Amino acid sequence: MGLGNARALVFLVAMSMFGIGMANKNFSGDWNYTTGWPYGHWNPTQSSKRIIVGGSENWRFGFNYTDWAIRNGPFFINDKLVFKFDPPNDTTHPHSVYLLSNFWSFQNCDFRRAKVIAQVTQGEGEGFEFVLKRWQPYYFACGERKGLHCNNGMMKFAVWPLFRWY
Repeated sequence: MGLGNARALVFLVAMSMFGIGMANKNFSGDWNYTTGWPYGHWNPTQSSKRIIVGGSENWRFGFNYTDWAIRNGPFFINDKLVFKFDPPNDTTHPHSVYLLSNFWSFQNCDFRRAKVIAQVTQGEGEGFEFVLKRWQPYYFACGERKGLHCNNGMMKFAVWPLFRWY
C-alpha cells in the first residue's frame, strides 16, 4: 500500500469515527432504545438545514473554518451550506469558494484540479447555497490570492455529510 493510500485510509477512518461521535454529541435520551434496525431508521424525507458557513462571521479572511465545522457538525445529506461574503470593493478582499478534489489538495491548498463553485460576486445578499447531495467528503476553500486565503487565512474546511436518522 502506497503512502498516499495509507493517508487516505487513515483519514477515512478518522472522519468516520468523528462523524459517528458527533452524531450523538447532544443525545440525552434512553441509551437502551433499540427499536428498529440498527437502532433507528434512516429518514430521507426529513427536512434539511440551511447552515450559514461561519455563522455570524460569514466567509471572511482570518476565521478558522475547520474549527467552525467541527463545532457545528454533524452535517447531513441534503443540508445546504450558505456562503455569505461581501463583493470586492475598496475595503474588502475578494473571496470565492472552491471545491477541492481530494484530501491532499485540501491539506496543501492546491487548486489545480479544484472547481469554482462561487465567484467573488456570488456571496452577497442571501449568499451562495451549496447542497451536500452525496455521502462523500467535501473540501471547501477560498482560492483568492493564489491560495493565500486558504493557506494563511484559514479559509478552508471539510465535511462528510451523514445519513439523517430519526
